[in-house]
Amino acid sequence: MAIKINGINHFAISVADMEESIKWYNEKFGFTVIDRSEIPGEGVKVAHMQGVGFILEIFCAPHSNPLPPDRREPNLDFRTQGNKHISFGVKDGRKTKAEMEAMGIDIAFVAEVDGTYGVFIRDNTGNLIEIFEEGTENEN
Repeated sequence: MAIKINGINHFAISVADMEESIKWYNEKFGFTVIDRSEIPGEGVKVAHMQGVGFILEIFCAPHSNPLPPDRREPNLDFRTQGNKHISFGVKDGRKTKAEMEAMGIDIAFVAEVDGTYGVFIRDNTGNLIEIFEEGTENEN
């Protein structure tokens, strides 16, 4: 018997600069900070940001290692085991791509596979995010 889940609670990322990342996710996708804390004894800052339907958990550890170059490239990243990217659904992928380019967002790759359209971008630390065309818009 499968375990019944309610859905996605949160997605966690590690970043180089907490304040820059909070600003980036707020300005680019409208995430808002709901709390901040620190992991006791580790000096690791933690922020939770509310998005549409889930929470983004951000870790910022002092002297952390940067994201390896191959983890910044969609067609190289899948060759390394582990979590790959988060994906945000949008109504119109091409329109959203143009909007992101106008905002100066780092476009990594456009994926058109089996009739789907996705744009991979990098956040301010280099973490991959897919913007995936769903054809519907969530108005929450």
